[in-house]
Amino acid sequence: MKVLVVGGGGREHALAWKVKQSPRCSELFIAPGNPGTAELGTNVAIKAEDIEGLLAFAVKEQVDLCIVGPEVPLADGITDRFQEKSIRCFGPSKAAAELEGSKVAMKEFLRRYNIPTAPFSIFDNAKAAHEYINQVGAPIVIKCDGLAAGKGVTVAQTEDEAHDAVAKIMEDHVFGEEAGKQVVIEEILRGEEISVFAFCDGHNAVLLDYAQDHKQAYDGDEGPNTGGMGAFTPAPNLLSAKDEDEVVRRIVVPTMNGLVKEERPFVGVLFLGLMVTNNGPKVIEYNVRFGDPECQPLMMRLETDILDIVDACIDGKLDDIELTWRDELAICVTLASGGYPGSYEKGKVISGLDATADDIVIFHAGTADKDGSICTSGGRVLSVCAFGDDVNSAREKVYAACDAIEFEGKHLRRDIGCREEARKQKA
Repeated sequence: MKVLVVGGGGREHALAWKVKQSPRCSELFIAPGNPGTAELGTNVAIKAEDIEGLLAFAVKEQVDLCIVGPEVPLADGITDRFQEKSIRCFGPSKAAAELEGSKVAMKEFLRRYNIPTAPFSIFDNAKAAHEYINQVGAPIVIKCDGLAAGKGVTVAQTEDEAHDAVAKIMEDHVFGEEAGKQVVIEEILRGEEISVFAFCDGHNAVLLDYAQDHKQAYDGDEGPNTGGMGAFTPAPNLLSAKDEDEVVRRIVVPTMNGLVKEERPFVGVLFLGLMVTNNGPKVIEYNVRFGDPECQPLMMRLETDILDIVDACIDGKLDDIELTWRDELAICVTLASGGYPGSYEKGKVISGLDATADDIVIFHAGTADKDGSICTSGGRVLSVCAFGDDVNSAREKVYAACDAIEFEGKHLRRDIGCREEARKQKA
């Protein structure tokens, strides 16, 4: 089977790494890929957003299956276009991908089907949004309507922060004019955040092991939101048996049924960002693809052939699949460029990639090959991953590997997997 993985980040490197392990994969392409994926298959110099270019390549090379990593091509309808050419594509339709493509549409969907989430208001006028903030005060959450690479959400602790977030989104258009036409302002949820992923075949959903992401840039959950500074799985003891039942009964089932009712059944990976509150789990957001960096440790632990899973989703036969997992805990730490998620410099030479232990897996995210040297080319540079019998042993291994890798301005969090301890230090 010829497989095309779309994307060039750490998530796509992990997906390509898992696809390569399948005996069913005869040839692997990654578009555009990165220096890490080049060791697994053939990188193709086509951007993930260039749907027509990707489609032309897939037709020419007689690709059997396309697996889409990032959200932008999904929101733009890549699955629909590939299906028009009878090429199997793993990911939701454009209509179903609206759950991530628009925060406004997402919140309205949650309200229609009485799925638990934070109370919210929607504004298409900056002045009205500012007046609302003055009325309700802070802390409060401001969300950009459109896609913003994981950076369009501000948990504002003060009214000034909230006003600033609205100004950046709706007046300065830092995420683009279209994405900033509307904002969602919602009450802040208190509790423990958890990532719940499900493989979906349109009618059925199979949950993966739970994972926990660390979004803020600095230790102790301080600083601005990022695309993700690290993750680990499984994330035990975050959901009680009652909470697990509510996730399925009040969130997953009505989500799948609601999309079927609206004639846009969901096929692909559904990502539920949940807050486990004193009143049960509530939806913070939907994503319509794997999270990054949660995908990396999940792929490390998944033992079931990923191509078997993908085929079952596309064919509506998830009932035939049983997910099996490696017993150990897997952890992922992001090595980022100095200044991320703000401005940062590129082109810093990376050393120490070969100095890590044999059981460490390094997924490239924002790297480039310049004259034989691997250099930084993005905000999140590398995803360093390790196994452990428990979180402490995994942390010991992964941070030893992180310390062996060097580049100018390297930034990382030191508390991945230790959110509870980090919060105690913060207090």
